[in-house]
Amino acid sequence: MHKYSRAMQLMLALRLQPIAWALRRFHTPVHPNALVLEVGSGGNPYPRANVLLDAYEHTRERHWVPLTSDRPTVLGFVENLPFKDKAFDFVIASHVLEHSTDPERFLAELQRVARAGYIEVPDALFERLNPYRDHRLEITDRDNTLIITKKQAWINDPGLVELYEHRVKRYLTTMLMPKRPFEFHVRYYWQDNIAYQVTNPEVDTNWTPPEQIRPSTSLSLKARLREWGRQGIRNLLSQRKRNQGIDVFPLLRCPSCQCEQLNRQAEQLVCSSCQTRYPVRNGLMVMNELQGK
Repeated sequence: MHKYSRAMQLMLALRLQPIAWALRRFHTPVHPNALVLEVGSGGNPYPRANVLLDAYEHTRERHWVPLTSDRPTVLGFVENLPFKDKAFDFVIASHVLEHSTDPERFLAELQRVARAGYIEVPDALFERLNPYRDHRLEITDRDNTLIITKKQAWINDPGLVELYEHRVKRYLTTMLMPKRPFEFHVRYYWQDNIAYQVTNPEVDTNWTPPEQIRPSTSLSLKARLREWGRQGIRNLLSQRKRNQGIDVFPLLRCPSCQCEQLNRQAEQLVCSSCQTRYPVRNGLMVMNELQGK
């Protein structure tokens, strides 16, 4: 499976790594007829994704950026995906694995619902130096294997972080990283199975992250123009016409009992086995919020 499109290869050959990095979002090496799921799609999903899944409509973990639902969208948790086995040909998980408290189950679910996929995360070195308050894992790769370390707190090494912030943070984040983004991230393609190792499975990652003041939701003119640009590119490069005709209901299964028989009603889905009810709200099938039985 090719990690780089021809356009990316050209930009890398010309030493234009930032442009090659931007182009990666348009590289999904699948057949045009392939059905593609993106988990943790957030506010800027990959153009090639046909179906989107995110855990929340609103969350600080994506800095309160509104959820984009311009194609079939389901609310659910990756650790318990509400989809049937092998429902998708390809699954994209970009900057979401590092948020998981249960990486083993997260990766098992990706392999269950899709035949192949792509995972992108910050590299463990950058996460150790420049930790994010909602990231619970440090991840790197060796010999095409993901090496995962669970974080005991949002900052694993306070002394190292203090030295980094005092001496080199500004240089690293504003000068080096923008020019060499590939070196600070893991890009992992897989087929049939995901090779991974958790170095410290005994660690509990269910710690509470520090509070963060919610920023203003009003966008500057520059931010609005950037979002309009992203939306235009998504519309141009996505399978928009096909996506409008996709019915995601036949792909679903009950996340409570794994039954594949759901009944569709006006504003809810009902499991025919355990009778669990899942709301349909604003066009979103909410598979991680129960209405009771």
